[in-house]
Amino acid sequence: MPSSVTSFRSTSSLSYLPSPVTQRTCMTAAVKRYRYLRKLLNFEQMDFEFALWQMTFLFINPQKVYRNFQHRKETKLQFARDDPAFLVLLSGLLCVSSIAFTYVLRLGVIEFLKFLLYIVTIDCLLSGVIISTVLWFVANKYLIKSNYKGQDVEWAYAFDIHLNAFVPMLVISHIFQLFFYHIFLRHDWFLPLFIGNTLWLIAIGYYLYITFLGYSCLPILHKTEVLLTPFILLFFLYILSFAINWNISDNVMSIYEYRIL
Repeated sequence: MPSSVTSFRSTSSLSYLPSPVTQRTCMTAAVKRYRYLRKLLNFEQMDFEFALWQMTFLFINPQKVYRNFQHRKETKLQFARDDPAFLVLLSGLLCVSSIAFTYVLRLGVIEFLKFLLYIVTIDCLLSGVIISTVLWFVANKYLIKSNYKGQDVEWAYAFDIHLNAFVPMLVISHIFQLFFYHIFLRHDWFLPLFIGNTLWLIAIGYYLYITFLGYSCLPILHKTEVLLTPFILLFFLYILSFAINWNISDNVMSIYEYRIL
């Protein structure tokens, strides 16, 4: 076989190989966003089974979920999710939560849409952007190890941590509690107060712990234990709620009702 033909075949076959790792590391945040949003418009490319697995293990073994994030970094050169299936399932949970609140508060269709918009934009997205940005800044400013000064925490990964932590808190505080609100938790005697406030303690505690795990698993960070300090304030407010007879569940429902009606 002529050498020119052999050379052509070997060259053309190389053109089908994936880009070298050194080139893929130069992928900008804009390109990553574009690929993410492009997948958001194509449900067939989303792995909903894996996203559901992640949501389940955020309750029973969140460390296992973050081990998967580390694997993504090794294989796809980014910690942040590149599949929007998790976000789509979370949107479904927000809809379920809003329907449950609509039933409990006896809202109409317009009030339901207002409540859904409030939950998505304020409770989930806006609070997530603020918390993620603050922790992203703190991590990159104060928690980067001295021998990793050239690297930083991706903002998209910081927002993924918020979404991870938001799922258990949403299910416990916005879905599970509603089953018992009208028949039990709305009353001010001690047992409903204790159970309702304890559920909020667990919900917010889950959020803080999963957030801590998200940053502590990054090899470029140290002293991440500082992210556990809000537990001190959380426990103080929990004890204070009994001292002042503060029914958190009833108070949150009143706030939501005031915002919407």
